[in-house]
Amino acid sequence: MAVRSTAVFFYGLFMNADLLRAKGAQPSAVRPASVRGFSLRIGRRASLVQDPAGRVHGMLMELSHDDIDRLYAEPGVQMYRPEAMLCEAANSAKVPAICFVLPEPPEPAEHNETYAEELRELCRRLGLPEAYVDSIR
Repeated sequence: MAVRSTAVFFYGLFMNADLLRAKGAQPSAVRPASVRGFSLRIGRRASLVQDPAGRVHGMLMELSHDDIDRLYAEPGVQMYRPEAMLCEAANSAKVPAICFVLPEPPEPAEHNETYAEELRELCRRLGLPEAYVDSIR
């Protein structure tokens, strides 16, 4: 029987499909996408905050429910919660997906420069828009 998968939008270091594979997940249909109405905020890790003028870029991929459960059972990400999002794929197709966010976003003064630098490097490697990469702080 085929394993059922669901679309997941990643905007932090989990955008790296190779990292997910190293953790035992089997991402498929990996492609760039964005979500409007949110901005990225980095504290110890990344999260999204509502912003009517915002747009967050990331990667959309298909994962099994078991893979998703295992990823978000890890220490450091257990507090993230799934939310429904409408993503825009690179071909302008609208794709419903889940996205994991913190219930309480990081405070604006909270910051992790090491995480931000790793995220900028990953975004460049994935070919996300340069203006977006430069905005990551």
